[in-house]
Amino acid sequence: MVENLLTDKPDETMELIQILLPLRDDRGQSFPPELFDNLAQELTEKFGGVTSFTRTPAEGRWRDGRATTHDDIVVIEVMADNVEREWWTLLRARLEHDFQQDEVVIRRQETERL
Repeated sequence: MVENLLTDKPDETMELIQILLPLRDDRGQSFPPELFDNLAQELTEKFGGVTSFTRTPAEGRWRDGRATTHDDIVVIEVMADNVEREWWTLLRARLEHDFQQDEVVIRRQETERL
């Protein structure tokens, strides 16, 4: 029985796309929850689902000259059949504006649905 479940459906390669967003601006003020909610809704409509890791923020660190800077961040991810680079480029530019960032990291990795 278990063997049939494993062999009936072929492996499915997908793109896992992650967006790393700060929780607060440079003054330490939290971004409005609507920014995150609207993005999650947009991604759900486009990709059929979204996962948002918002309950326990991750910490991002980077070197800025000699100083180390950090942000509390959330990760929002979707799975897609392919990457529409132009769409993601436009989204990144919009998020950089909305979240007042020099750069918003959006990354992809090939993954396999089991």
